Amino acid sequence: MMNQKKIAGEKACEWIKDGMIVGLGTGSTVYYTIEKLGDMVAKGLQITGVATSEETAKQAEKLGIPLKSLNDVTEIDVTIDGADEIDADFQGIKGGGGALLREKMVANASLKNIWVVSEEKLVRNLGEFPLPLEVIPFGWKQIQRELEKDDIETNLRKQSSGEVYVTNNGNYILDIVNQTFTDTAMWQEKLAQIPGVVEHGLFLDYVDMIICGKANGEIELIKK
Repeated sequence: MMNQKKIAGEKACEWIKDGMIVGLGTGSTVYYTIEKLGDMVAKGLQITGVATSEETAKQAEKLGIPLKSLNDVTEIDVTIDGADEIDADFQGIKGGGGALLREKMVANASLKNIWVVSEEKLVRNLGEFPLPLEVIPFGWKQIQRELEKDDIETNLRKQSSGEVYVTNNGNYILDIVNQTFTDTAMWQEKLAQIPGVVEHGLFLDYVDMIICGKANGEIELIKK
């Protein structure tokens, strides 16, 4: 079977031009984008990357892609990132890789956002994939209890070792499970009002184009 992630990730490089500032996402699909960009930089492409995670920064540096911090750029020409789910209205869930806060900040600074995915990420309704909340460690249990009052079930994310997962920003992640997110605007408002929730993984009205790799080797471009 064709590697859907690889073909989608590499296809996105066609939208990268000389002189661009490029947001570099995090995850298993955009990994291939960054690998391909590394080849293009080695052959003379001149770009500056803005990484959304320490993992992505390490990969880019190893490949010789020049990087700047988000503080050092005024805007980003295009960001290429993955997604965990996307519905028909171009609303998505991100944060499976734990980088949702930086990913959203970079997306917000970008003139164009392209998401690279394999076809199973396209869904009718959001929610089969857990919705991550980045929360400060102080009082995280209070946030969990607050959500439980509304029958919202969460799991504290842990590493395979059993240790609590800590984001690049020093925070924890609570994953909302067993929930369908049909009224995404309502959820966005609700979660934003809970003290201690730094960011949530609902990405509403960010993406401009989806590059979807299919099992048969075809690539579908889905534009708004």
